Formats: sequence, C-alpha cells, structure tokens
Amino acid sequence: MADPPRYTDRPLPRYRHLLGRTPHPVRHPDGHSYGVTPPLPTPIRGDDWQGNEEFLYGIDLFNLGFWWESHEALEGLWHVSGRRSPVGHCLQTVIQCAAAHLQAELGRARGGEALLRRARVHAASAGETRLGLDLDALLRGTRDFVHDPTGPAARLRLAWPDGGEADPSRAS
Repeated sequence: MADPPRYTDRPLPRYRHLLGRTPHPVRHPDGHSYGVTPPLPTPIRGDDWQGNEEFLYGIDLFNLGFWWESHEALEGLWHVSGRRSPVGHCLQTVIQCAAAHLQAELGRARGGEALLRRARVHAASAGETRLGLDLDALLRGTRDFVHDPTGPAARLRLAWPDGGEADPSRAS
C-alpha cells in the first residue's frame, strides 16, 4: 500500500515508539524527543483546522503508524481547543483510535477494544464537528485493526469544507 499523502513538511521522529520496546521518547536520554520542548499549539475553533500545523502533523503521524507520537501531538491541541467542546471530542476520537492501534500492535486486544469504545463515545459527542475527517471510517478501520493487527491500519484523509479532498499544498 502506498504511503498516504503528507499534510506537513515536518520531519518524522526517527522511530515509532512502542511501549516497553523502544526508549521512551521524552523521558529516556535516547528518546527521539528527549529534551525537546513541544510547540505550544494554536487552538482549533470550528473550520480553521486546515492551517493548524499541529493538527495536520498529528494526522501525518497517525497515517504513518506513529500512533504514540500522534496521540502526543494531538493531546496538547485537545487541551487548548476545549477538552469537552465538539472540537475536543473530535480530537479525542483520533487520540483514542491512535492508542487503540498501538495497543493492538502490542498484542493487547482488550486494551484496544476499551480504547475503541471510548473513541465511539467521543465521536458521538463531537456532533457535527468533524475537522475534515470521516470519523465513521476511522472507527471502522480502527475496529478492523484491533481485531486483526496484521491487516491494514486505519488511515485519515482530510476533506476541505468546500467539498474538495485535502491537498497538502493547501495546508498553509
């Protein structure tokens, strides 16, 4: 399967963090983000996600299997965008799905199922807010991966509010 489109030019971490298998990215001196202060994210308010670098980078990380890193990138954005807002619930849907993918890859299907249940609750609480994402497809893809982590992982494709599919060159 071809790599999905990238939405940012930001470099990827040098490895995908797998709990218990790789150095912790921020706590261990060999971690890929050790000593790095994460950028302060700009909150998302409605449909202004298209130019939000941290959001787009979190999508890139998710799509390339950097699930721990995607979770971390989006969590800061979740905090500043309103944890219980529709945007916050939409972000939490992606965060929980990233964590479910990681659990499934580590052979922890029960943990993946629990995270998927949480993701479904957040998706329902997001209402009409979608941030250019097809949350139903994300949930289906995550469910499939949790049940069979040897199969394809869920992928996130962004769609602009004007009806077009996201083109990385438009993400600025």
